[in-house]
Amino acid sequence: MLDYTAKFVLAPMVRIGELPTRLLALKYGADLVWGPEIIDKKLLTCERSYNEKLNTVDFCSTKGNKKIPGMTDLVFRTYPEMEKDKVVFQMGTANAELAVKAAKIVINDVGAIDINAGCPKHFSIHSGMGAALLSTPDLLCDILTSLVDEVGKPNNKPISVKIRLLPKKEDTLVLVSRLVKTGITNLTVHCRTREMRNRELPIRDYLDEIKQICVDNNVSFIINGHIKNYNEFIELQNRYGKDVGCMIASAAEINPTCFNKEGPLPWFTAVKEFIKFADKFQNHPANTKYCIIRIIPNEKNQNKIYQLVTKAKEAHEISDIILNQMDDEGNLVEAKKNVVAETLSNKRKAETLERNVETTKDKKVKA
Repeated sequence: MLDYTAKFVLAPMVRIGELPTRLLALKYGADLVWGPEIIDKKLLTCERSYNEKLNTVDFCSTKGNKKIPGMTDLVFRTYPEMEKDKVVFQMGTANAELAVKAAKIVINDVGAIDINAGCPKHFSIHSGMGAALLSTPDLLCDILTSLVDEVGKPNNKPISVKIRLLPKKEDTLVLVSRLVKTGITNLTVHCRTREMRNRELPIRDYLDEIKQICVDNNVSFIINGHIKNYNEFIELQNRYGKDVGCMIASAAEINPTCFNKEGPLPWFTAVKEFIKFADKFQNHPANTKYCIIRIIPNEKNQNKIYQLVTKAKEAHEISDIILNQMDDEGNLVEAKKNVVAETLSNKRKAETLERNVETTKDKKVKA
């Protein structure tokens, strides 16, 4: 069974958290990876199939775009060879009955089910999902209890929830006390309120109290918010206990290798690794492009690789730019050739000028 305790994990991120990002994170040190939030009703339109070509388990929507089967209609894909007991399926829901039906579709192919009760964005909260569940604790507890009893226990799989802090400490502690009694295995807390943005520093003033509630109820605890690397994970464990886990979001969006104990790979190495996973598992080119332009730095709009990728449309075009047109230091190969050519040209011009000067001197001496 998947164990959340003391784990260093990839956060659920819509669009970012598809298979290439998850596999890259796992390769470089992530213990567990969350998939992007998928709505219960969307999952209920899916059919499961084993992809023999890719060795993946695919969930494709029967109502999806069939232009490229297995790509344009794909809702969720997992690669058991690397993700078995390591991928957490995050669901968006506001209905216990729908949540249970949807979870039963995917439960045998994921390590755990996590309920999103923290995302403040419109696509999550517009139907009472995400952070909106913080305002309906009875419903949230009903969803979690139903999942534990009807999906988790029968399949020996853990159920967890991810929340944000409430404006008042006392209200947060009351909510946490209720959630840990639903039978969940793990609680992840994004240490910001619903109104706070990611640029604001997290609130960690009473995490020790939240953790104690979890410990008293045999529930593991993961901290999320402004954690950037392995060293910060260890620092938080030293502060709150070795059994505490940490979740990375923004830093992993910029570089999914940030879980590496020795530090993240340079962007130009990370993006090559990403594109190899994207190509291997036939990732949708729009998603590949979306992810890698977040990895490639583009200060003052000067990065030529970034500029080329933004203009590319097809998977083979993006792959060619990263694997063939970019060298191992992130430079455009053609640009490098041009620099060398220009240097040689300037050198020849200088040599010619020097010869002309010497010739002129010789003529003056003879005269």
